[in-house]
Amino acid sequence: MTENNESINKSTNNSKSPRKGVYLLPNLVTTAALFSGFYGILAGVNGQFENAAIAVFVAMILDGLDGRVARWTNTQSEFGEQYDSLSDLVSFGLAPALIMYLWALVHMREVSVSWGKFGWMAAFIYVACAALRLARFNVQIEDVDKKYFIGLPSPASAGIMVGMIWMLNDLDVAGKAIQIPALIMTVAAGLLMVSNVKYHSFKDFDAKSKVPHLTILGIVLAFAFIQVDPPKVLFSMFFIYAMSGPLNCLRDIRKAKKKNTSAEK
Repeated sequence: MTENNESINKSTNNSKSPRKGVYLLPNLVTTAALFSGFYGILAGVNGQFENAAIAVFVAMILDGLDGRVARWTNTQSEFGEQYDSLSDLVSFGLAPALIMYLWALVHMREVSVSWGKFGWMAAFIYVACAALRLARFNVQIEDVDKKYFIGLPSPASAGIMVGMIWMLNDLDVAGKAIQIPALIMTVAAGLLMVSNVKYHSFKDFDAKSKVPHLTILGIVLAFAFIQVDPPKVLFSMFFIYAMSGPLNCLRDIRKAKKKNTSAEK
């Protein structure tokens, strides 16, 4: 009887224990984003910089989908969150830095060995800042206002980097000719990710809610502009978004100074 009771208890405990595994659909989308970022690196190594930039933008679209797919299908998991962060580090940290290095910064070593070190150091700074940005986001995700990001999001930072490469490559401007602007862009994009500047997250937008007809018209016009000249339009959009944070920060500082001045009077 004792052995029978033990076998019954074991079978009961096994039936109650949660099934091990991961959700397929959202993690499949994340894997596709990771693949796009990896392909972007390979394309950059082979000198196909336009394809490399496009691959990072595809990864950006897929990265925006995986979280929504998980929420819509109620398949959120801690594993999915960590996997998404690792995918982001490859697609929006390592890939843009390597593509920028291979396109422009690698040519700095032709000037001198010391000057060449600044090139790979700038690329490493960008990767390190992307890693720090993602780690901080994971730690502070429950403690910050969801309407804002603290620091430039890594996909937007990657959009500036590869958008610049795609736009100038489309204009037949070689990376070798703009080593200094590329260096400044790489370091600035990295530092903005780890800054305390606030950026609007657009997470308060509800896709299920009703919107004015003009909103739909604006979305249609945005797609139309992108189709006209994707490299220039995408770079301009991400550059304006990157600049919106510091500009809003300066505006808030001016408002605070005015309040202090009026209070003293």
